Amino acid sequence: MTDPKTTVLILGSAPSALAARAWSRTPFTHIVAINNAWRIREDWDYLIHPEDFPAERRPDKVLGTQHIVTADEYVPRQNDYGGFVYAGGTMAFTAGYWALSALKPDVLAFSGCDMMYSGSGRTHFYGNGTADPLREDVTLRSLEGKSARLGLYAAAQGCRTVRLSSAPSRLVFPSVNISDLTTVPLPVVTAMHNVRQIEDELGYYVASGRYWEVEHRFDPDEIDVLDRMWLRAYQLAVSENAARHGQTAAKVTQAQTIAT
Repeated sequence: MTDPKTTVLILGSAPSALAARAWSRTPFTHIVAINNAWRIREDWDYLIHPEDFPAERRPDKVLGTQHIVTADEYVPRQNDYGGFVYAGGTMAFTAGYWALSALKPDVLAFSGCDMMYSGSGRTHFYGNGTADPLREDVTLRSLEGKSARLGLYAAAQGCRTVRLSSAPSRLVFPSVNISDLTTVPLPVVTAMHNVRQIEDELGYYVASGRYWEVEHRFDPDEIDVLDRMWLRAYQLAVSENAARHGQTAAKVTQAQTIAT
C-alpha cells in the first residue's frame, strides 16, 4: 500500500476518542483536535474551537509547531464550501471543511466524532458536556445528510473520508482500521451537482457564519429535502463503488440503509 501524501486525523471528544492515545503517529501527517480533544494527545498540530469555547479549557502552552484555528480562519474557508447552513453548525463538520481547504488531504479520518448520545453515562471523554447535535438547530436536522455532503465534497477534491471506529455513528463514512486508510474506493461525485444547484437557488448563505441571527430566513422543510438529496447522492456513489469492486451488500457502508 502506498501511503497518501496528506492524512488528517480529526479528533473529537466522544469517550471512544481515548483510544487514540495508543495510536502511532506514523499514519497521520496532521492531527486536528476539536475543542477539548487537545487533551488526548500532546502531538496535535491544530486545535479548532468556536468563539464561545471557554478560555479555561484552552491549552496553557502552545508549541511553535501547533496552531489554534479560530472563527477568523474557519468561517471564510467553510463559506467556500457553501456556508454553515448547508454544511451543518457543529465543529466536527467545520473541522472537516477547514481541513479540506487548508490542508488539502488525501484522507480525512474521524475519531471520537460519532455523535451518538444514549441519554445516560458520559457524553465526552472528560465527563458530560453540552453537545451541539443535542440542541435544536435548523442546520443539524440530519447529521447523516450533513456528513454525506462532507464526504462528497471531499471526494470531489480527491479525498477519502473514513471513521476509525466500528461503533454506531451518525457519520455515514465507512469504518476502517488505521492500517487501511486508503483501501476505501473514492466515491463518484456526479450525483452531487444537482444538489449544489438547488443550494445555490435557495441562497441560504450567511457570510458572517452567524446563521442563528437570521434563522427566520431558512425553511426547515427545504433543508430536510436537501439532506435527503445529499444522502441519496452519497448512496448512489457507494452503490456504484460496490458494483465496480464486486462488494456484497454486507460490505457496503451504512449510508445505503440510512438513505433509503
